[in-house]
Amino acid sequence: IYDETEFLNWPNAKLVFRLERKVTHIATGLTSLETAYGISSLGPEPTVAQQLLALARAHWCIENGLHYRRDVTLNEDATKMKSATQAEAVAILNNFIVGLAQKLGFSNLAYALRHFNAQLNARLAQLALSS
Repeated sequence: IYDETEFLNWPNAKLVFRLERKVTHIATGLTSLETAYGISSLGPEPTVAQQLLALARAHWCIENGLHYRRDVTLNEDATKMKSATQAEAVAILNNFIVGLAQKLGFSNLAYALRHFNAQLNARLAQLALSS
C-alpha cells in the first residue's frame, strides 16, 4: 500500500495498492499468479489492507456467481447482438433466469436449466397456479 497520492491528481484518492493472488483454474488444475493494481479512497489505516482484500473477494463472488454463469452456462458472450438494446434485454433475461434458479433453491444453473427444459409444461402450469 502506497499512501503518497498527490501525483495522481485524482479526487479523493488516498492510496494506491497492489494485490497479488494465486489462481487455480478448476478445469485444468493449473495455478497462475496474478497482480492487480488499484486506487482507493480508503485511508492508510492499519485495517485498510483487510478491507481491500474483503472488497476484492466480494467482487469475485459476484463475478463467479453471476457473470460466469451468464457467460458460460447461458453462453452470453458467444451470442451475437445487433444492437445495444438487444444486448441489454438479453442481459436482463439472463439475470432473471439466474435469480429465479437461485430463488427456487438450485445451486447449479446448468442443472436447473436441464431440469426446467425437461419439465417445461409442468413448470408453466405450476407458475400459472401460483400467480
